[in-house]
Amino acid sequence: MVDADQTFVIVGGGLAGAKAAETLRSEGFTGRVILIGDERDHPYERPPLSKGYLTGKEARESVFVHEPAWYARAEVELHLGQPVTAIDREARTVRLGDGTTIRYDRLLLATGAEPRRLDVPGTGLAGVHHLRRLAHADRLRHVLAALGRDNGHLVIAGGGWIGLEVAAAARGYGAEVTVVESEPTPLHHVLGPELGQLFADLHAEHGVRFVFGARLTEIVGQDGMVLAVRTDDGEEHPAHAVLAAVGAAPRTALAEAAGLDLVDRAHGGGIAVDASLRTSDPEIFAAGDVAAAQHPLLHTRLRVEHWANALNGGPAAARAMLGQEVGYDRIPYFFSDQYDLGMEYSGWAPPGSYDQVVLRGDVGKRQFIAFWLKDRKVLAGMNVNVWDVTEPIQQLVRAGAPVDTEALGDPSVPLESLI
Repeated sequence: MVDADQTFVIVGGGLAGAKAAETLRSEGFTGRVILIGDERDHPYERPPLSKGYLTGKEARESVFVHEPAWYARAEVELHLGQPVTAIDREARTVRLGDGTTIRYDRLLLATGAEPRRLDVPGTGLAGVHHLRRLAHADRLRHVLAALGRDNGHLVIAGGGWIGLEVAAAARGYGAEVTVVESEPTPLHHVLGPELGQLFADLHAEHGVRFVFGARLTEIVGQDGMVLAVRTDDGEEHPAHAVLAAVGAAPRTALAEAAGLDLVDRAHGGGIAVDASLRTSDPEIFAAGDVAAAQHPLLHTRLRVEHWANALNGGPAAARAMLGQEVGYDRIPYFFSDQYDLGMEYSGWAPPGSYDQVVLRGDVGKRQFIAFWLKDRKVLAGMNVNVWDVTEPIQQLVRAGAPVDTEALGDPSVPLESLI
């Protein structure tokens, strides 16, 4: 039971934290809600940072979860630009960077993730960028526009989703783009070689140059500016700016210092939580990119770094904080837009987990659905330029039952009939 005398503190000013605060109020909680974020901007969504906002198609104001006035109306107390430096579990307090101490009855950690850094000479040069925060996107927009005007070169270290989305945005501005990827295709560990090659071909058609099977070894500069990059195959590539897009690490330092159970990096990292998003401390919860949750449907522990997980995980954690029965069993989901290709992916099919890929539609025209299966059971599905099929794909994943693979690959057979 919760009441007006209680204080719920949320650490993290992203989508998960903001939606948790919203849910606490919509579920009738009348106590204090305090949201603490280490950025000065109000809570915002991250997908536009590499998509619409970065390309210039969306205004900066469009990224925010709520308009600034909402927090006062909802009586959500904001502490922005203020990091939490410590949690005292025994006293049930958090300490802020300015020394302020705030007591909590229940605490939600939605601290997200941070970009992994390149460990090579030259990373301190002014032209080396990361993309995780709104301030990063603000700077990168200007960089891409300038590169486009001046026929400049952007080198992207990493051929994952962020790297490819920024490549597409950069080509939209007219910049020259080289992607350095250690695997034989982009998205190799996510989609496998065949579908990874599809994205390689897409970007090559739009003028992106790929260097596969190589890693950056040095960023060369002069007077603080980037001039080129060197790779471990002995090559040197022109560059006026570099984007490090080599993944993200969950921000677990606060939880670790507080003695909460963590998941080791080899298994994805993050704060270990149960299906109700509760940590090893019964009064502390975690949601979003930082939470490694026990998934009741997939029977494994997952840490998912995608928008939908923050969108749905924050509210789930808020309901659990209120004492409601919660079993967070959402099917992982993400989407991407690159040039004229839009895709959605639902499910969980890490490397080695599947034994068959079934394609449905016209891969050549990039209008198809790909399914990853194990023992004829659908683990995941990705629809490319085919819309309004997310629900049946997720139902196939949830069903966990063998399907007729020939019918699955036949566009004339309704997906709903296979569930």
